[in-house]
Amino acid sequence: MADRVVTLNAGSSSVKFALFAADADWPQLIVAGTVEGLGAKPRFRVAIAGGETRDAPLAGKLTHKQAIAAIFAWIEDAYPEAAISAIGHRVVHGGLRFAAPVIVDAETLTALREFIPLAPLHQPHNLAGIEGACEAFPNVPQVACFDTAFHRGHAFVDDAYALPYSYYERGLRRFGFHGLSYEYIARRLRAIDPIHAEGGVIVAHLGNGASLCALKGGRSIATTMGFSALEGLPMGTRSGQIDPGLLLYLLQSDGMTPKKLSRLLYERSGLLGLSGVSHDMRALEASQEPRAQAAIAYFIHRIKIEIAALTAVIGGLDALVFTAGIGERSPRIRAGVVEGLGWLGLALDGTANARNDAVISAPRSRIPVFVTPTDEEAMIARHTIETVGLSAAAR
Repeated sequence: MADRVVTLNAGSSSVKFALFAADADWPQLIVAGTVEGLGAKPRFRVAIAGGETRDAPLAGKLTHKQAIAAIFAWIEDAYPEAAISAIGHRVVHGGLRFAAPVIVDAETLTALREFIPLAPLHQPHNLAGIEGACEAFPNVPQVACFDTAFHRGHAFVDDAYALPYSYYERGLRRFGFHGLSYEYIARRLRAIDPIHAEGGVIVAHLGNGASLCALKGGRSIATTMGFSALEGLPMGTRSGQIDPGLLLYLLQSDGMTPKKLSRLLYERSGLLGLSGVSHDMRALEASQEPRAQAAIAYFIHRIKIEIAALTAVIGGLDALVFTAGIGERSPRIRAGVVEGLGWLGLALDGTANARNDAVISAPRSRIPVFVTPTDEEAMIARHTIETVGLSAAAR
């Protein structure tokens, strides 16, 4: 039987999965889906390569492990000929220790649990996904693929905080996230436009989690997220950039506990906190509430600031890429960002932007602007295939 690889991306209330064929130069998608609404009213959704979709409710308030069991039961029933040879997992934080994908063992899991305080919205669920898959397939290699790995190797000035150097040596530095997405976009851009891909490129990964990454020659040079996934742009519920003195004030003057402060910054801030309406950009764009419109304006404003800063870091801009949910599907956000950066030589084609075309820059634009869907699952599958030696090159 042909080798098959499953990828899992476990979030707070959902588990995304995909099944790939591992017998080609690049993983070939067979089916992708998600179990969402964990702990409430779960649903099982799948999209089979070629267009067929299925959507059905699931009984009970499922845990992550139960959701994973349901996923594998469905795969075994729908694809009985599939030989699952490896399972790849998205893991948000790899710390200093993990700069490349790794086959998971008990020691690895113990180390990854130490990073839970650095990514409390993601890391616990990522690890629950690994544990559930290990229970379902104890003899199948599990591979952890890290969102931080792509950013390793930054220059000291891009990684350090201006704290005593001993803190940097301890690992209190800027890690960056969304690395699997940026790695995929860097690879994809080489196929779309190999000349510009080798220059200075800024990728805007804009979704419920949002960040920017500056690339040079396809390598990450700098990114807006830092030690945790809080830094940089405002996000769906996360604050983004904030004066640390304000946090000290809340701790001292408002008597906030670290737990309450964490909840404020991770769950009650960002677009949700500013708007008082929603964390979802689609809802904000449809809203007539002034605070919703102010939240959108703030989001665009911060993106422009960070693009300008990253352009300085890489010594000029050769291409701009929008990706992820908002980046791929919000003409309004893209227009607001690009129209505010005309001095960089950027100009949009309004019609192409409204259609979410692959290239949305106007003919007069000195710098091409792309809308490129990301595919973290394919990147995880590729890393998994290479790590366990399933690729033709590795055999």
